[in-house]
Amino acid sequence: MNRYDRMFERLEEAGEGAFIPFVTLGDPTPEVSLEVVSCLVEAGADALELGIPFSDPIADGPTIQRATRRALDAGTTPGTCWELLAEVRKRHPEVPIGLLVYANLVVQGSVEQFYERAAEAGVDSVLVADVPTLEAEAFAKVARSKGVCPVMIATPNASREKLETVARLGAGYTYVVTRSGVTGAEVDADTTRSEVLDTLARLDAPASVVGFGISRPEQVRAALEAAAAGAISGSAVVRRIEEHRGDREAMLEALSRFVSEMKAATRPLA
Repeated sequence: MNRYDRMFERLEEAGEGAFIPFVTLGDPTPEVSLEVVSCLVEAGADALELGIPFSDPIADGPTIQRATRRALDAGTTPGTCWELLAEVRKRHPEVPIGLLVYANLVVQGSVEQFYERAAEAGVDSVLVADVPTLEAEAFAKVARSKGVCPVMIATPNASREKLETVARLGAGYTYVVTRSGVTGAEVDADTTRSEVLDTLARLDAPASVVGFGISRPEQVRAALEAAAAGAISGSAVVRRIEEHRGDREAMLEALSRFVSEMKAATRPLA
């Protein structure tokens, strides 16, 4: 049983869903980034989704693109990120850690080497954002061989064939995209119960976690009511870093408040 399995089992017993924040490693600086991640966990994050900054983040909206630029400008490299990840794992031994990356980063050295480094750093899952579903098998096979869960993306217009592939290849959780386009809190998520969620459940896919446009507690609650197991919020989290990047204490306070409010929405109503 991996960390995701244990997390979802614990949450199901408590009648809760998962809240998973996303941030870019190294934003606004590598040192502060480590504090940010610890703040997220201490505020109630059930798992973490972390990005390695990449010069051409095609699936990301403007908020996360700016975070990527801040991290790169602060000197963040893939090597820096592996060090940060190892420290996060040391500080938070039971929290599932996911990476969201682009294929160029995975294949820079070799695919095997990338997943080996991920496993050594304590990473539980990797989502390769720009690899089409029907071409993901090679990545998933190597990931599993290194003990890393390959997270698959299910899009709103996915065919039955694609969803079958998602269910077959995926592990840890399934990232269910609530709308088309790039990431960002500027456009609301559609968290109504969808045929995609129903089909994934029938196919016994890994737990469905919805993302893209999740920025308010009521959206988290709606996602859970639509039969998702949790929700991911990225741009809304990163925006708090951006707004308070000149004041570390204010930044951490804003992040803590936001995560606490979003996590509260995963709990049963009193």
